[in-house]
Amino acid sequence: MRTLIILMLLAVLVMAATCYESHESMESHEYLNPFLNRRRANDFMQADTRLRAITQERIRERNKAPQEHQRELCEDYYPCEMYAFRHGYAAAYKHYFGRRRTK
Repeated sequence: MRTLIILMLLAVLVMAATCYESHESMESHEYLNPFLNRRRANDFMQADTRLRAITQERIRERNKAPQEHQRELCEDYYPCEMYAFRHGYAAAYKHYFGRRRTK
């Protein structure tokens, strides 16, 4: 009987030591309101610089210079590319694609 009381007292002490809620845990704001405002939800996150670089690259691809666009068209067409090796991309584009009219 005596050992049962000692074991029960020991169990109560272990439970009190592990389940004690300190005052510091009640001071935090999450205890009172665990949900964040949706505007502040991502304030602590930093945007990934790689994603920003990829986005900037995509923007640059959309806003290409006309000469770069002409060069890419000429590179895709093999006879134009061969002509460009001898006479330059501007002359090759004019020779192969200059007569086309885009409306």
